[in-house]
Amino acid sequence: MLSTHFSEQSEKLEALCRRFGVRSLELFGSAAMGTDSSGAGDLDFLVEFRPDPPGGYAEAYFGLLESLTELFGRRVDLVVTAAIRNPYFLEAIQRTRTLLYAA
Repeated sequence: MLSTHFSEQSEKLEALCRRFGVRSLELFGSAAMGTDSSGAGDLDFLVEFRPDPPGGYAEAYFGLLESLTELFGRRVDLVVTAAIRNPYFLEAIQRTRTLLYAA
């Protein structure tokens, strides 16, 4: 169950995704399951960028990372879907992933 905080920030989140050339953005982990009751843990995001994000890949990745950290006021882990090689990690993500944005 997603926190209402994500719903409240949906317009800003969509604007960030468009700005940085995001194809899809998903939340996973404790925040996606609703078990982060303190709101003090980090936020885990899974991202897929368009083939040629505006400003280049590095600018898109680090710009999105910084912007998400600022938007939610919490530490953010940003994982690129294509970079996942560990099948056990991917399986763990699959159990909790929740779509926040899709272009």
